[in-house]
Amino acid sequence: MWQTILIAIALVLIIEGIMPFISPHHCRKMMEAMTRCSDRALRIMGLIAMLVGVVLMYLVHSGVI
Repeated sequence: MWQTILIAIALVLIIEGIMPFISPHHCRKMMEAMTRCSDRALRIMGLIAMLVGVVLMYLVHSGVI
């Protein structure tokens, strides 16, 4: 189980690192835009990302995908 969790964390770090590696300028602009968003907007974006992740995990685990 711990191995699976560590693999998941490693994948998150890899995916999060792709944008700054490929295009640091665009990544910086995106981060600046995020600082101008309200807390409510950031929470909604985070909630949507989590829900998409949960649905994707369910679909993969159930064998649909």
